[in-house]
Amino acid sequence: MSGHGPARPMSALASPPLRGTAHVPGDKSISHRSLILGALSVGETRISGLLEGQDVLDTAKAMQAFGADVVNHGGGDWSVHGVGVGALAEPENVIDCGNSGTGVRLIMGMMATSPITATFTGDASLRSRPMGRITDPLALFGATAHGRDGGRLPLTLVGAANPVPVRYTTPMPSAQVKSAVLLAGLNAPGETVVTETEATRDHTERMLAGFGADITVEEDGQSRIIRLQGQPELRPQTIAVPRDPSSAAFPVCAALLVEGSDVLVPNIGLNPTRAGLYTTLKEMGADLTFENLREEGGEPVADLRARFGPLKGIEVPPERAASMIDEYPILSALAATAEGKTVMRGVKELRVKESDRIDAMARGLEACGVTVEEDEDTFIVHGMGPGGVPGGATCETRLDHRIAMSFMCLGMATQKPVKIDDAGAIETSFPIFIDLMGDLGAVFRRENA
Repeated sequence: MSGHGPARPMSALASPPLRGTAHVPGDKSISHRSLILGALSVGETRISGLLEGQDVLDTAKAMQAFGADVVNHGGGDWSVHGVGVGALAEPENVIDCGNSGTGVRLIMGMMATSPITATFTGDASLRSRPMGRITDPLALFGATAHGRDGGRLPLTLVGAANPVPVRYTTPMPSAQVKSAVLLAGLNAPGETVVTETEATRDHTERMLAGFGADITVEEDGQSRIIRLQGQPELRPQTIAVPRDPSSAAFPVCAALLVEGSDVLVPNIGLNPTRAGLYTTLKEMGADLTFENLREEGGEPVADLRARFGPLKGIEVPPERAASMIDEYPILSALAATAEGKTVMRGVKELRVKESDRIDAMARGLEACGVTVEEDEDTFIVHGMGPGGVPGGATCETRLDHRIAMSFMCLGMATQKPVKIDDAGAIETSFPIFIDLMGDLGAVFRRENA
């Protein structure tokens, strides 16, 4: 996502069959956490396959500002020489997290229980996003936040001089909130407990265990209880970052959209808290196969092959939302070409992402001739079958890369080209997307603003 510079409109034209191998970037969630936990370890953490998009690069700069020695060795290989839990330096300058909600919220958690002060900002989109869901639980540890307009960035966070452990039940399913509390708990004496009533992605728990934290997870059928003992000495690790399942969603869904397509996406992370889209696609009748199933760094991984075939609309259960929250935009684009309606419930979290993603997709799909229904927590797309979507519209991306890429994929299979008003968001958050899709056969055209 980008909030700077002139608009860069682009169109997607009807595509020939997509063929080939799509090497998508490393997982963003794991990349952020690798840098942060590397900075909190004593010694050198080596990372391969790090996603080098701007969001992650901003987190790398932030770790340097807090005292870690972060080195880019090229080719996705990085090292982080950490300072240890409780030994963060106070940044000399404002921490600019760009567009990254994950970055800013996890970093706030990381520093909230250290006796230091830091000011955070970001781009126009990030400055519009609510931070109270993070600063409220951090206040329980003893941290104090001074923000703008109800807790928005720019925001100054004063870390707790004498932190206390907390017991916290997340009020909504959010891996960012859970992770911020767990990271804060690292430097609080005693046991911090986080309870989730709905499971979210568990990369933080897996990685904390890998770095040597004393962390346990219990499930009682109704909730998920995570217990973390504070003030450990984290051990540096060697981390191979799996490929991002959210990024893989775009070439996979494009292959399912475009007749005759056959695309292989290797080394995809299939953490069950992240793989809800692929379960949903299989229920829709998608021709997906998982090859070379294996485990890397505690995360399940496979090579994913997607082939074009007829899809049917389904009802996506609300309890699946947390495992695919970022994939609803591309799913709704794909649903437009299915037979029958696709009902997505329990998706109100989409209203407070980089944009209101339900509204953004609904307005763009309507402009392309697709019938949709929505309320605060539900999104319904009435499929028009393969080749049935008229297209021919200009869709607003709202500075949101997932909205932009979803409409670019849809335009590969519409009767008339689909134009987006600004591809700048793609170039910031998924910079290889245009070339990656072009190598598979997609036809994109840059337009005059």
